[in-house]
Amino acid sequence: MLYGLLQIIFGLLFKIFFRAEIIGRENMPKEGAVILAANHMSNWDPPFVATFLSRPVSYMAKIELFKNPIFGRAITACHAFPVKRGAADRGAIKAAMQVLKQGRCLGLFPEGTRSRTGKMRKAEAGVGLIASMTGAPVVPAAIIGTDRIFANGGYFPKLKVIYGEPMKFTGDHKDKEQLEAFSQSIMDKIAEMKEKNR
Repeated sequence: MLYGLLQIIFGLLFKIFFRAEIIGRENMPKEGAVILAANHMSNWDPPFVATFLSRPVSYMAKIELFKNPIFGRAITACHAFPVKRGAADRGAIKAAMQVLKQGRCLGLFPEGTRSRTGKMRKAEAGVGLIASMTGAPVVPAAIIGTDRIFANGGYFPKLKVIYGEPMKFTGDHKDKEQLEAFSQSIMDKIAEMKEKNR
């Protein structure tokens, strides 16, 4: 219920104030396990990339956010689950895989953290590992403009999100180089979509 309410509120906010443009929404599978992988520049990215989709997105969120009892309950109600940053968190990996085993949508940011400059960072291998172990397709999503929200004294930039065609890992899930290469290929696709839609 909370998720649906927030979708309406954020949808109005992004459309009215930021003139949000949504491209390629048809590339998101209507059902079944899928990983939604996007570039990450702002705290606005998780709601922005999920708001205009017809199915809920479950995100990993840093464990510190769950320590606030009110905010923690709110993001849990919105399908988020905790992850310890800076370490291999097996519990978070298991939780992510459980989301996909239940046929749901898992939202990930392959860069691992926000880019403070707006420039895309190198992908970590995690998204490739999860995709390889679950067989879930990955929908790359390119976010444009969120790094400029409220910059320069309250600027409201035009926002865009582009959803690309699903990508599938077909290599050996035990081969670290293949996992890293697949993760980076997702970021390369996102960079390509951003460049074409600026």
